[in-house]
Amino acid sequence: MCGRFTLFVDPKDLMEAFPGFALPVEWTPRYNIAPTQPVAVIPNNGQNKIEFFRWGLIPSWAKDPAIGNRMINARAETVADKPSFRAAFQRRRCLVLADGFYEWRKEAGRTAKTPMYIRLKSGKPFAFAGLWETWRAPDEETVYSCNIITTEPNTLVAKIHNRMPVILEREAYDLWLDPAEQSPERLDAWLKPYPAEQMTAYAVSRFVNNPSNDSAECIVPAT
Repeated sequence: MCGRFTLFVDPKDLMEAFPGFALPVEWTPRYNIAPTQPVAVIPNNGQNKIEFFRWGLIPSWAKDPAIGNRMINARAETVADKPSFRAAFQRRRCLVLADGFYEWRKEAGRTAKTPMYIRLKSGKPFAFAGLWETWRAPDEETVYSCNIITTEPNTLVAKIHNRMPVILEREAYDLWLDPAEQSPERLDAWLKPYPAEQMTAYAVSRFVNNPSNDSAECIVPAT
């Protein structure tokens, strides 16, 4: 699964990576983004701007928004068929913006896992493949939520975890953000592990284990 990631890149670099999309006025570097928190997304709603959606998909038919706490990820292998994700996969897709993510590696003979920080070697921001939904609360408030699609790991991440988030190639952005309904077959072609040779990973301290810790200390290499 993907349960924690970062987005602290300079806004200028973000605009270079995602040209043509308006950046929110308020922008705060994030080093430890966790489920249920607001995440930066570009939804395929034709607005051409970066918005903040709640991480944890809440289907429109849900009676309780807490269901989103269990739906932070969707598996690439079943996303086209699962009732909770099927319609969003065809009609409501988004780019979830990031510049790195964390996974926890099991260590032989130890119960405590080692947090690992994984990013592109270039250090540039990228986009996870995501889905989004709208949910109407009893008080008529509209909640916008999203999740991240995961797939089998590449050779780098496989040494750390048995899943990884889908990082979309830039060539996939136009299709992913097309407001028109898309066939699962066209979308499936992009739900693949990102090339391992373009990524790097290193151990960080357990400081990151606490989601309330959200500072640059989270990504400092462990000593």
